Amino acid sequence: MTAFKETSRREFLARSIAAGAAGLGSRLIAADTRPSEPEGKRKEIWQIGCYTRPWGGHEYRIALDAIAEAGFKYVGLMTTKSPTNLILSSSTTPNEAARVAEEVKKRGLKVANVYAGDFFSADLDASAKALRRMIDASAAVGSPGLMLGGIGDPKHHDDYYRAVAVCCDYAAEKKVGLSVKPHGGLNATGPQCRKVVESVGHRNFGLWYDAGNIYYYSDGQLDPVDDAITVDGLVVGMSVKYYLHPKNVDVTPGTGKVDFAPVMARLKKGGFTHGPLIIETLARGDLPTLLAEAKKARRFVEDLVAGKIATTRP
Repeated sequence: MTAFKETSRREFLARSIAAGAAGLGSRLIAADTRPSEPEGKRKEIWQIGCYTRPWGGHEYRIALDAIAEAGFKYVGLMTTKSPTNLILSSSTTPNEAARVAEEVKKRGLKVANVYAGDFFSADLDASAKALRRMIDASAAVGSPGLMLGGIGDPKHHDDYYRAVAVCCDYAAEKKVGLSVKPHGGLNATGPQCRKVVESVGHRNFGLWYDAGNIYYYSDGQLDPVDDAITVDGLVVGMSVKYYLHPKNVDVTPGTGKVDFAPVMARLKKGGFTHGPLIIETLARGDLPTLLAEAKKARRFVEDLVAGKIATTRP
C-alpha cells in the first residue's frame, strides 16, 4: 500500500467515525457555491441557470447559444456531443478548459456548476488525480461547484469517497465546492446521501439536491417533499428536475410530478436559503422546441423563488 493510500484511508476512517458519532441529526455547514461577484456587488440569492444536458446530442456551443437566448445568466456544464459525452472531463487539458471558458464568457454567461462524470477507477491514487484534474478544469471555467454522481458498486463505494475526501482541501484552495447528488445505487435518497456526506466529513463537500431523481430511483414511490426533511444542513445547490411515471425525467419544470413549492420550503427551512438552481432536463424536441421549453422552465423557476407557485397538494 502506498503512503498516499495509507494516509487517505486513515483520514477517511477518522471522518467516518466522527460523522457516525454526530448522527443523522447533525448539520454540516457546507461551502458557499454561489458564483463570485465583483467586490462590492451583492451576490444574488438564487442563481437560476440551465445545464447543457437537453442539448447533449449537439456540440456544446449550440447549447450555450440556446441557454443565453433563453434568458439565463448561468449555465451548468454537463453532457455534449464529444468523445467523453461531457464538456469537461478528467482528460480535459488546460487549453481546452480555457477555450470553454472563453465560449461561455462570449455569451454573457457564468458557469454555476460542472458535472464530474465518471472519474473513478479501481486505483485510489489514480482516482484522486483524476478528480483533481476535474477540479482544475472547473476552476479554469470559473465554476464554484463540481457535482459528483456517486457510485453504485458497493465494492468500490468506500474508495470512491476516500478519493473525494483527500481532494476536499485541494478543491477548497481552488474555490470549487464539491457535492454529490441523489443518483441511484447507494446515493438514491436523502438518508443515503446524508450518510455519504457525513462519512467524508468536510465542509467543502455537500449535497446537490435532485427532487426528480428521488422519484426516479424509487420508481415514483418516495415523495421528495418527504425526503427533503432528511437533508437539513447539507444542500449547496439543486438540479431542477421533474418526473413523470414511469421512469421519465425528460420533462420541462412545471409540467411533471414534483411538487416544488413545498420541496423548496422544506429545503429553505433546513438551511438552503441561497445558491444555484440549475434546470437539468426539458421535454425533448428539435432546437426550436428546446429553446421554447428552456424559456418556459426559466419563467417557472423565477416564479418559484418569487413565491408565485402554489403547492399541488390538496
